[in-house]
Amino acid sequence: MVKILIIEDEEPIRRVLHRILTEEDSSYEVDEAIDGKEGLEKINNNSYDLVLCDIKMPKFDGIEVLESVKTLNKTLPFIMLTGHGNISTAVEAMKLGAYDFISKPPDLNRLLNSVRHALENNSLVTENIILKKQVAKKYQIIGESKAIKVVHDLIDKVSPTEARVLITGENGTGKELVAHNLHQKSKRSKAPFIEVNCAAIPSELIESELFGHIKGAFTSAIKDRPGKFESANNGTLFLDEIADMSLAAQAKVLRALEENKVQRVGGNKDILVNVRVIAATNKDLSFEIKNGRFREDLFHRLAVILIEVPPLKDRKEDIGLLVEHFVKALSKDQGLELKSFDSKSIESLKNYPWSGNIRELRNVIERLMILGNNPITQENINQFAPK
Repeated sequence: MVKILIIEDEEPIRRVLHRILTEEDSSYEVDEAIDGKEGLEKINNNSYDLVLCDIKMPKFDGIEVLESVKTLNKTLPFIMLTGHGNISTAVEAMKLGAYDFISKPPDLNRLLNSVRHALENNSLVTENIILKKQVAKKYQIIGESKAIKVVHDLIDKVSPTEARVLITGENGTGKELVAHNLHQKSKRSKAPFIEVNCAAIPSELIESELFGHIKGAFTSAIKDRPGKFESANNGTLFLDEIADMSLAAQAKVLRALEENKVQRVGGNKDILVNVRVIAATNKDLSFEIKNGRFREDLFHRLAVILIEVPPLKDRKEDIGLLVEHFVKALSKDQGLELKSFDSKSIESLKNYPWSGNIRELRNVIERLMILGNNPITQENINQFAPK
């Protein structure tokens, strides 16, 4: 059911609006309030999908109701009604977050259209909020150790800035989680986050992938195609495993960072881009530079801020929290039986070296949840965990 609240001090108008809405759609459940005070009380005590609110009312007028509600619930749509409409009132209502402004007596077709559109828009906004929460949870960095708190602090300090970040760390430590958190907490969070795994793209295709190409630039270029820099415009571009990028591509990335513009492969037109670049690698870039495999000038462009993600062996006190997190996630996502770990099994996991870091730990937890007893014991660890 869709719940709609009408806040209107004139009873005949309330009754007409009530009848029109319920006749329009049987899924509309319509509630009424006779003034702003009662309206606020009902909003505070109920969950509504839409509010139709008069402007001129005793006790609290519509603008006061709108302003009060929007401070607490920015997504609840309001359609404002008034027989005393003027431009300044309309502007004030829209600035406060009203979805629409309709004069009384309302044009019924316009009113019903506005109601439908407001409900559709609110549904999309709600879905977007849910998806963002799911994404944030997916990329949550779990842990309370001193080592991981340093990473959290750096993310909080660096995210609001435009500074480029180079993330280092062993395979499986969660470098991509750091990159996602930097984006989610930045001013660019509503813009795209584009990820490129430089190690997974053949060297002859990496330039096309990053900068795009024009039709006919090479045999399989059957049409113009934008690159990842263009796709990430106004957002964040995450270059994972950047040390695996060819020197030729490195030179073009350096130019893009210096000039904020790119050229598609086969083209000669400069395309302006506004992109924040975050890079990551599991390699020692100073060693790569010394051996001529990585450009020193690109390193200095990328490494405005360095964030080193600690290996799991340096944050063993987080293993209990990570196990709990993976157990819940695997149970929810894969429908596996929710199992517990006894204290000895957790201590045993803490003593393992974890060369594959968090990725390896997750795989072990999944194996134990599928094959182990409930609760999971030391015997299960000895049987199914790495030796």
